[in-house]
Amino acid sequence: MRLDEETEAMLAGSQGPVRRWAAEHQVVVGRFFDAEDLVPVGQAHIMADTEATGPTGVAFMEELARAPLAERRVRIPTITDPRGVDFKAYERLKQTEEMVGLEARLIKAFEALGVMMTNTCINYQTILPPVKGEHLAFGDTGVVIYSNSVLGARSNFEGGPSALAAALTGKTPRYGYHLDRHRVGTLHFELKRRPRDLSEWGALGGIVGRRTDGYWRVPVITGLDRAPNSDELKHFGAAAASFGSVALFHMPGVTPEAPDLASAFGGRPAPKAEAITDADFEAFYETYAARGDKVDVVVFSAPQLSLLEMEMVAGLVDGRAVHPETTLIAITSPEIKGAADRMGFTHRIEASGGIVLEGVCFYQSYAREMAEANGWSRLLTNSAKLVNIIGGYGYKPTLASMERCVDCAVAGRIL
Repeated sequence: MRLDEETEAMLAGSQGPVRRWAAEHQVVVGRFFDAEDLVPVGQAHIMADTEATGPTGVAFMEELARAPLAERRVRIPTITDPRGVDFKAYERLKQTEEMVGLEARLIKAFEALGVMMTNTCINYQTILPPVKGEHLAFGDTGVVIYSNSVLGARSNFEGGPSALAAALTGKTPRYGYHLDRHRVGTLHFELKRRPRDLSEWGALGGIVGRRTDGYWRVPVITGLDRAPNSDELKHFGAAAASFGSVALFHMPGVTPEAPDLASAFGGRPAPKAEAITDADFEAFYETYAARGDKVDVVVFSAPQLSLLEMEMVAGLVDGRAVHPETTLIAITSPEIKGAADRMGFTHRIEASGGIVLEGVCFYQSYAREMAEANGWSRLLTNSAKLVNIIGGYGYKPTLASMERCVDCAVAGRIL
């Protein structure tokens, strides 16, 4: 790898052991992926929940935080993914004081480095949306695929230590989706049925993700009759990344690097399209379907809800009561939570018996421990990403529209 003088100085330790660790980490990662050099990045986004870091990761962060301020301060705007605990609501979910204490320690360490605790996986909707061509060091897979595809920015899936290293150096190894040659389409899918709600956009992402099945493959989706909105693209991308490790997609006429089909494939002839039909959607839903079963918990999360989604949930629960044996949870970012409070959406959801959480994500919130403590098993959600993940935590998930989810929460069973 070609390294500039500043990076060489970090490696030599002249800027302290924290930046030396960061530079060493990036050289190892860069050499593994055959990066020619490091590229300056405009933002970093770090996975920061304690379920992921564990006590060892928290202790590591605390060690970095003890360095002198000039040696430990991040060099670029650095934000965080959802936490594992909402301090205002953890007791209602039967989370423990030990979980809270570990979160508090990690927050203190991150803040000592100058990291902004944004606690969100929808920073592209709430904080500072990246712009076309901007190089980034983003961690959350849903954030990366949205930023790459919808906004035309450039990031790989950065692990927590790699995103932190980028924050401390202001650079990241130039490989993968930082390079033009990896940003052209490799697969072609033609949509024969337009998704009708957010769960179906997520289902489409799951279908495309399964068929793509590879980080270095870029799906191109045609057959759209209109441009999807931000929430629809959010659910599609989060599911495609979850089911297939997809980091970039193109929709000709919608995403910025694909004004037309030829551009999506870098000027090469488009391959024959694989059709996605009604039968594909039906088969996908059937994978996550159960009728007549008691519903333990209904979750709107993964990704966090936008303000428009919070309004939708509030409208669906107005004048109704969640079944006493069912828990309904709506999760959003701290910024959206403040707006939802001001506009009355939070009150309307909670008046029905629902719980509104901020700054967390359900599967990053000690989901298995919550299931055991609350006796939860059957979970209903409109998030395709969540149904793909949550089975690993001991849940039996069902995918449904937001409307059906609320109807089932009121009935206390799957309708």
